[in-house]
Amino acid sequence: MSNSNKYLRFSNRALDIEPFRVVEVLTRAKELARQGREIINLSVGEPDFPTATPILEAGIRALSKGATGYSEAGGMPELRDALSKFYAEDYGVDVAPERILITPGASGGLLLICALLLNPEDTMLVTDPGYPCNRHFMRLIEAKAQLVPVTAQDNFQITPELVAKYWQESTVGAIVASPSNPTGTTLKKDQLRAISQQVKKLGGQLIVDEIYHGLGFKKNIPSVLEIDSDVFVVNSFSKYFGMTGWRLGWLVAPEGAIKEMEKLAQHLFISSSTLAQHAALACFDEKTRSILDERKEVFRGRRDFLLPALSSLGFSVPCPPEGALYVYSDASKFTEDSDFFCMDLLERQGVAVTSGTDFGLIGAKQHVRFAYTADEDQLSSAVDRIATIVT
Repeated sequence: MSNSNKYLRFSNRALDIEPFRVVEVLTRAKELARQGREIINLSVGEPDFPTATPILEAGIRALSKGATGYSEAGGMPELRDALSKFYAEDYGVDVAPERILITPGASGGLLLICALLLNPEDTMLVTDPGYPCNRHFMRLIEAKAQLVPVTAQDNFQITPELVAKYWQESTVGAIVASPSNPTGTTLKKDQLRAISQQVKKLGGQLIVDEIYHGLGFKKNIPSVLEIDSDVFVVNSFSKYFGMTGWRLGWLVAPEGAIKEMEKLAQHLFISSSTLAQHAALACFDEKTRSILDERKEVFRGRRDFLLPALSSLGFSVPCPPEGALYVYSDASKFTEDSDFFCMDLLERQGVAVTSGTDFGLIGAKQHVRFAYTADEDQLSSAVDRIATIVT
């Protein structure tokens, strides 16, 4: 669309921020679907189940009672209390409700943390590959992401040695994710401890993205809060709890950071959705957790189907996912341009997947992320369609 306003000028930060490619793929997939094409969407990390009925009913009750005004900037006290109890019961850690802030999605929490910690020209270590929005949040506030290449040799996770190698005078901290997006790999307790110790030794702050924690397929995936309470943790009601469109998340912050973070939240968000917060109170009920755990097992089954199917086609998956919703595969046997490969697959065969270029630079053109957010019949059909392209 052409710009008819000759006085309209965009900031450098807006121009520097790259598109979120998975959203662009999703948009094109929906366009093709509207044209009558049968599209199998394995691109976006959105659980394909509807919000669990107890959560939905709690939201309806709240709406009928008129719960539509602002909540506190840090979130409803009842929900912060429920999350504190959640940490005690699921992880055996004591997290005071006052250290928990409710945010409009995990993205809101990540943006708050970046705004709190980073000055212009400061840097933050992030993994390559990793969640793409992190580096753009930093650019938004005139700071910089310092990409740390991680490979299959390191299970696509940062190590204390890599922290030390890439730390600069301008570095203020590091962001890690367990389970990670796009690889689904996790960090063990001793690894989290070693990373935390290294970051502290260098005088920085550790931020841990635990958004996919509920969708871990290994027993007892540890929270960093089990070994260090003086860190930032980001989580979400989107993935395990199945509330993507409700836009609700939370963060846990060190005690000394809460007052400043609430001040920032007042200006950036005013408050998270009150209706969503009331609905989220039902997330921790026994009936709800049972439904969510059953769904997690469905995702495990899909992963177990997709891994050998992709391998049989020639995709390489050196680090099978231990959680989350994705298989991050080496497609170098078929392409040196994953952007073209993904769009060609969508246009010709109606299968939407995400290019590795969404997640970083290292090996990105040779990697593709498959989301197992479709049922096994659709996954099987997708594999058959992909086979017509690669065999």
